[in-house]
Amino acid sequence: MTLLNSLILGIIQGVAEFLPISSSGHLSIAQNLLGLGVEGTDDVFFDVLLHLGTLGAVFVAYWQDIKEMILEFFRTIGDLAGRRTMEKVPPARRLILLIVAGTLPLFLILPIKDAVEGLYANTFFVGGALLVTGLLLYFCDRLRKGRKNERSASIVDALIVGLGQAVATCPGISRSGMTISMGCFRGFERRFAVRFAFLLSIPAVLGANILQIKDVVEAGGIDVKLIPGYLLGVAAAAVSGYLSIRLVRMVADKGKFGAFAYYCWAAGAITVILSVLRALNMLPWLNPAA
Repeated sequence: MTLLNSLILGIIQGVAEFLPISSSGHLSIAQNLLGLGVEGTDDVFFDVLLHLGTLGAVFVAYWQDIKEMILEFFRTIGDLAGRRTMEKVPPARRLILLIVAGTLPLFLILPIKDAVEGLYANTFFVGGALLVTGLLLYFCDRLRKGRKNERSASIVDALIVGLGQAVATCPGISRSGMTISMGCFRGFERRFAVRFAFLLSIPAVLGANILQIKDVVEAGGIDVKLIPGYLLGVAAAAVSGYLSIRLVRMVADKGKFGAFAYYCWAAGAITVILSVLRALNMLPWLNPAA
């Protein structure tokens, strides 16, 4: 049953990470409200591990962008060492600068990291956050199409999108939904808003994994009996995540993110209602209220 739960949670992570419906919110609902946790493991740690799977999906889907940025990084070092200046900054180099700027706001979360993680088990908060995500998507869908891309977006644009990503560390606030919406609010071209949002997730996910793995090692390490479940969940997240990226690209072309708003509103309302009923012990099949 633990392996089945790992598979289900991995699929939920992969689908909900890139569709703008909040993977952390759905994992919280599945684990804390429906009892689909992996026995013996910490839910937040498993959630972070599942993000490694979706990170792999980003690398596959955007490998050309990532490869070009890696090459441009070394070209930049060469230019600095040779004291060469360029009249026009290459797009990949500008994209690196934008991603660095967009990552900086995450450092604001470090002092309150434990408090944010504590919200993971609060399904009342998760339900309310899903309602907020729905509002973001609803208004994003009604914006005039922007034209900014990596050539014209500013550092301020990247910082504001990064602030959205920092807010989206709260469970129930969709990271992709928040960053794509903030990009559209800043006038990003829709396909670029999606691409930038997913590339921006790379340093965020790597950083979260490093912090969580450090905490686990300090707490005594990983139980080897849980490794098969971890690996299955990560693999499921990678495959379903890649398929979700392809779907979001299609949605971005048509500009129909608002359809996900109605889903988030429904999911948020149902989560709040079920949380109330659980607190009142009116639905015995739900996990008992904490």
